Amino acid sequence: MNKPSLCYDIFNSPIGTLYLTFSGRLLSGVSFEKPEHVPFRKGAAPASFIKELKAYFSGAHVAFSQEIKFLTGTDFEKKVWSALKDIPFGETRSYKWVAEKTGNSAAVRAVGRALSKNPVPIVVPCHRVIESDGSIGGYSSGVEVKRRLLEMEYYAKGK
Repeated sequence: MNKPSLCYDIFNSPIGTLYLTFSGRLLSGVSFEKPEHVPFRKGAAPASFIKELKAYFSGAHVAFSQEIKFLTGTDFEKKVWSALKDIPFGETRSYKWVAEKTGNSAAVRAVGRALSKNPVPIVVPCHRVIESDGSIGGYSSGVEVKRRLLEMEYYAKGK
């Protein structure tokens, strides 16, 4: 059986150009950087997913329905990424909360490392994880992007 080839599509968001990588019809990456050695294919992103992204960036409380395929990641990292789906739109949780969701409350630093490797940020909302003291913490795409995503969600939730 042939393995689906990778391709990417582009989505222009209010926080910058997003490169959406697909393995067949499954989302495998969201990045602010153009994927190397992966061909561009307009229409690779299903129209339903583009519609959800547009709704999300216009402030809708979107639960993304796009199927994801993690091409990388350890079992622990995948557990961390899965736990993120339980953080509601416009809310935040601590790194410790995520560690507890994985069954290892002492793994706070490991959670931070796993979040930095999240291949599908925004869709798997790692930006909703902050420090226990309320400070913003880090973000693989930059703290300013994280701040903008959180502000957008807080504002939309308050409407």
